[in-house]
Amino acid sequence: MSVFRVTVRGKFTGLDDAGRTAVRAAGGTDFTEAGTFTHDQSVSVFTFRCQVAGEDGDEAGLGALEALEAHGHPHEVLRIAATDMSTIKIRRR
Repeated sequence: MSVFRVTVRGKFTGLDDAGRTAVRAAGGTDFTEAGTFTHDQSVSVFTFRCQVAGEDGDEAGLGALEALEAHGHPHEVLRIAATDMSTIKIRRR
């Protein structure tokens, strides 16, 4: 099983003030299991970053969508990208 870093780009649909406050509280740039949000100033579009274990990118993408759904904010997904961390090569100088 590999670890994937998944990025979900989307837009919020019908987010109220309490939802905006919750999204701001879950903000960050780290890839975590619960996921973090970056967003525009008006909190209308977002990038959700999540780290998920899985057999392949499709499975990891589904896991990230489940983490996103757990936040409970109305949204529309525009794009999902998964990177298998075991395939990343670090060049040392």
